[in-house]
Amino acid sequence: MAFLIRQTLIYAVPLMVVALAGVFAERSGIINLALEGIMIFGAFIGVLFVHLVQKWGWFEAAKEVGNWGAMQLFLLMAMAVSAALGMVFSLLLAFAAINLRADQTIGGTALNLMAPALVLFLIRVINNQNTMQMFKGDSASWFMLKKKMLGITGSNFFIDTFLNKVYLTTYICVLVFIVLSVILYKTRFGLRLRSCGENPHAADSLGINVLKMRYHGVMISGALSGMGGFVYAMTTANCTANGEVAGFGFLALAVMIFGNWKPLNIAGAALLFGLFKCIAASYYSLDINGDGVYLLKEIGLSSNFYRLLPYLITLIVLAFTSKSSRAPKAAGIPYDIGSR
Repeated sequence: MAFLIRQTLIYAVPLMVVALAGVFAERSGIINLALEGIMIFGAFIGVLFVHLVQKWGWFEAAKEVGNWGAMQLFLLMAMAVSAALGMVFSLLLAFAAINLRADQTIGGTALNLMAPALVLFLIRVINNQNTMQMFKGDSASWFMLKKKMLGITGSNFFIDTFLNKVYLTTYICVLVFIVLSVILYKTRFGLRLRSCGENPHAADSLGINVLKMRYHGVMISGALSGMGGFVYAMTTANCTANGEVAGFGFLALAVMIFGNWKPLNIAGAALLFGLFKCIAASYYSLDINGDGVYLLKEIGLSSNFYRLLPYLITLIVLAFTSKSSRAPKAAGIPYDIGSR
């Protein structure tokens, strides 16, 4: 059970963060369909940063002596770089949607098409192959936290689940999710941002710079998506980038809609989808009851069924919940002050 919970969190946390990225963009009035593309770009940037820092040997001495604190600093630096470059990449969408008043759906789709092509081109130029990976070792040996590193010798359900064989990124992302959710709903900035997605003309009449707030919404969205892309690549793909993130950006859009653009609902939806992604990835080794019986493996279903399951669940859930979902009223509508 501890393994199932740990793995579910590994899949759910990037979904949760990227879904919140979509919320920030749409609450400001911009539909960000480019979550997938920004995740792909953020994953590449983070993996490239890790590769280069390892190549330069900055943390080699810390790794040799087992300084896990320095390794976590290295990880936080990679997350920050991914977030920063994800924000920069999202400015393409912001400029097209806000300044040029282009169709936001087409703009997001264009970025989704451009990101994997750009990433694969850069990987080919830099690495002369189709995959960017760590310069040495793997993500578990460099970044995974184990209880012995924390000086813990005992064993119980809480320790085995949350303090052993875990990544710090999981808890950093949860903290970021909570802080930004509070900012969105409990601060003046959040109120102004949401007003621009509901009634931008009313917001403008009160002196709020609608275009500026929409830029802020898209930039925060880009930062979260870039960070989420790297976290996904680091925890589930052994810190590799190859121009895809298994459709997690589109799953995050489904989580956002299922969660009705509300952070608490989104967290629950992300855990649900994360559970099915976990089952799809490790059904053959899941011992749910700890009795040595791998029930899902012994059922005899094709592995393709388990891989299909998360996306099938997505379609079923959206079919039953999309009618009751209410998007921000002005989402997707270019702001024109002259049309007031």
